[in-house]
Amino acid sequence: MPVISSDQAETEGLLRVAELMAVAARTAPKARGVDVIKTAIVFGEELEKIAAKMEEIAEQTGLAFFKRDANCLRRSKVALLIGAVGSRPRGINCGACGFSCDELPKRRAEGGGRGPLKGPNCVMAMLDLGIAIGSAVKIAADLNADNRVMYTIGVAALALGLMEADVAVGIPLSATGKNIYFDRKV
Repeated sequence: MPVISSDQAETEGLLRVAELMAVAARTAPKARGVDVIKTAIVFGEELEKIAAKMEEIAEQTGLAFFKRDANCLRRSKVALLIGAVGSRPRGINCGACGFSCDELPKRRAEGGGRGPLKGPNCVMAMLDLGIAIGSAVKIAADLNADNRVMYTIGVAALALGLMEADVAVGIPLSATGKNIYFDRKV
């Protein structure tokens, strides 16, 4: 009778959880029915590449929480990346991005973003991203997979070109006796 180690079973189980989380993010409601949500599942060596980039960002910026989160990512088995393309205005001219829908592409071309993420972004796309994240973490919670939404993972993944999005977050997953995403030290 074949035996599967607990480590292998946990990894395979967390990959299944991440797949279901990606489905939940994909099917989450979208403003005006425009889908700009992107997802990717990372595990194995890719986790280390992202963690190393997070440490590099910590050194460059002095933001120690990138290093703290890199340590959490290294202890994780799987991570789900969820991003959004914010460059596609919805044509409603709500003004929440600070511009009209016609102006937004011009402002983006001028390099309106000041941080590690691209911008400005259509607020409707950012709302859709939040709804997709909430839908995904609900699935993780329902399936008892420890998780935490981390901006830092998304920044590093985008810097590495792991997904085509303007804004992204990472949701690492773990299955241990105690949730590794709490009691974190900077």
